[in-house]
Amino acid sequence: MTDFFEFEADFVDSLRCIPMQVRYKLDTCGIKLKLADWSQMTQAERAVLVELPCTTETEIQSYQEYLQQLVLECTGTPPAKLPIEPYPVWMDSSTVPASLQEKAQEIGVTLTLQQWAALTCLQRFALIKLSRPGHENKNFPRAIAEFHLL
Repeated sequence: MTDFFEFEADFVDSLRCIPMQVRYKLDTCGIKLKLADWSQMTQAERAVLVELPCTTETEIQSYQEYLQQLVLECTGTPPAKLPIEPYPVWMDSSTVPASLQEKAQEIGVTLTLQQWAALTCLQRFALIKLSRPGHENKNFPRAIAEFHLL
């Protein structure tokens, strides 16, 4: 999973922000990574976090251990842990989350179940993350357009 979204294009070369695919892995392995911690990592260390797989139980465990050690080395403090959702909403292609539908309607878009089901897990994850209250939502309309949901 090394594909970046077009709406991330302004920072993927430098990896100055945490890309969605890494954020997806963070939720998968239950680690809270602060942007300040990410910023203390080298470009090569950030690239490793992009490249490392985090799908199977073994990969998830390895990713978690690697990330915990890396953050500890970079910051002197272990990262906070997050609860791991046993079945996160982005994995459910049979229901469009109400909060996402509300956010989409704010920009004049109604998501159909067919559109939601056709998205990849990473695309659904991105839309959910970009639609959260309190999140800078400038990329939400860009993601909607990129995923052909207009």
